[in-house]
Parts: sequence; structure tokens; C-alpha cells
Amino acid sequence: MAERIPKVVVIGPAFVDMAIKCEEHPVPGKVAEGSGFTIIPSGRGVNQAVQIAFCGCDTYLLARVGEDCFGDLIGQNLQRHNVLTDLVYPTQAMSTGIMVTVVNNQGENRSCRSLGANRVLSADEIEYAAAEQQIGSADVILIDDTVPREASVAAIRSAQIHKTRTIFSAKLPQATRKIVHALDWPMEFYNTDILVLRFKGMMCASELGAGGEGDLKFIGTELVARGAHCVVISLGWRGALVIDRKGPRHLPGITSEVVDQTGCDAAFIGALAACFGTGDPPDQAVRFAIAAESLMRSRFGLQESLPKKQEILTILQSQPD
Repeated sequence: MAERIPKVVVIGPAFVDMAIKCEEHPVPGKVAEGSGFTIIPSGRGVNQAVQIAFCGCDTYLLARVGEDCFGDLIGQNLQRHNVLTDLVYPTQAMSTGIMVTVVNNQGENRSCRSLGANRVLSADEIEYAAAEQQIGSADVILIDDTVPREASVAAIRSAQIHKTRTIFSAKLPQATRKIVHALDWPMEFYNTDILVLRFKGMMCASELGAGGEGDLKFIGTELVARGAHCVVISLGWRGALVIDRKGPRHLPGITSEVVDQTGCDAAFIGALAACFGTGDPPDQAVRFAIAAESLMRSRFGLQESLPKKQEILTILQSQPD
């Protein structure tokens, strides 16, 4: 990662994640006694922005929250982690996004999510003078596909006008060759500098079985044929795939103890955006992201466990050439 301070704008959702532990999940008509409670600002936008800030970038989050105590909690959390909140807009008559999770003594989760103010992020917020100015002066913007499509398209168009590099992160329901033909994406999603793919339920490519990596290469190659400049797919502890017009290549992973998979996506995508924002090429940015994900995998927790820039550089320097 080059020694300069890039500016990154993250466009993604913000939630407050509430979790309570209990012996058994509640059943209709019954109250289960809880033994612990946590409340944590979270969401892809928040977590990725914190990781980018940990990498030493000037980081903005563009999101909507409610005019409530949970929106205030998210703002305070972002400021504590040096994420700028000028583009976090409070929304009247709507709650902040909420995730409520009940965890039983077997570690099984049952969750309920309310999108709240996240659902009304629109092109209007992107086209505000303040947001337009920050996108225009950014080194890279990172867009999560859980943002309403209208806002995502407006952000990509704004970045293209200002020649700001763009990363679009998308989650697909399954890693099969048929999935490409089922996509109904607008052309703007393909016109980004890096398209990062995630797949529902997949933490590592080994879970796909024989031929799994071949399917991922096929998906990436098809998306490049549709106009994507570069497709990046994390393979978990096995590294990552990078596919562009030069073809697919596998960048090796970094071995680490697996303690907790929570936050690995945020570490990988956030570190990728931070490094790409310095002007480094995609392959180098992906190696930086692989190191960040490896560190995150060896830790327990989420935001406080996201790796710092110097930690990532140290583990990279210890790897063979």
C-alpha cells in the first residue's frame, strides 16, 4: 500500500445490531429468559468504513439513519473510529435500521431485520452538492449492493463524470454458472473499476467441492465479457481470484488460525478499497485485502478486531516473494 492518504467514500447501509442470549429460542405465547444483551452499530457500510479508516484513509460514509437514539449511536461510533459523518443523513419519521438476534445455548441464531431509513437512500442524497463534492474529490468510492438501486446507479454515474475510481460489492445467491444469466443488473454495475463478488453462505471456495473454483472463474469471465473491468472473488483462507481481460489468476491465501469468521468480508473489502485508493493496481490491492482478511479470521469480534494498516503491512512483509 503506497505511503499516501487516499480519500474514500463508502455508500452502504447502517444498522444497530442487538443480540440477546437465552437458554432456548422463544416459542409463540412464551417469554424466554435472557442472560446477556449487546447493542452494536453495524451494517456493511459502517464496518467497511471503519476498516478503511483503520488503513489510514480519509473516510466518509454516505448513508441514512433515523432521527432517534440509534442514529446518534451510529454517528458517535463512526466518529470514534475517525470516519467522517458529513454524509450520514438523519431521516424524519423513520427509524434507524435495526437487526435483532436471539442466540440460544447451542449457538443457533434467529434474527429479524428492519431496514428502516436504509430503504429510502436515493439519488437525491447522491446529487446533494456536499455528496457530489466528496465523490468528485475522492480517490475511490465503494458501493454495497444492499443500497437501493437508484442510489447505486446515481453514485456510479457521478463517479464516472468526475473520473473517480469505483468499487461495487455484490452478493449473489449461489456460485453456479447459471447465475450470470439470471442477473438483471443495470449497465452501470458493470462499468466499475472493480466488481467484488460474494456468495450466500460461502466462507471459503473449498465449500463448493470439486470444480468450484472453475465455476467461479467462469462467472468472473462472463462478467468481464459483459463489460466489467476487473472481478475479484475472495476464496477465504485459499486467497482470492482476480479476473480481467488478461484472464483469471489465483492469488494465494495467508495461513492463520481460524477463530471467528465475523467481519472477514468487511476486512477484505475495506482493505481492498483503501489500497486501491492509493493508486495501487488491483492485484496489489487484493494481496493487501487477503492479508487483512487473514488477520481478521484469527481474532474474535468485529469492529475493534479489524486490522490496522501497519498490522497488514507487517504480515505482508513476512510472506515469501
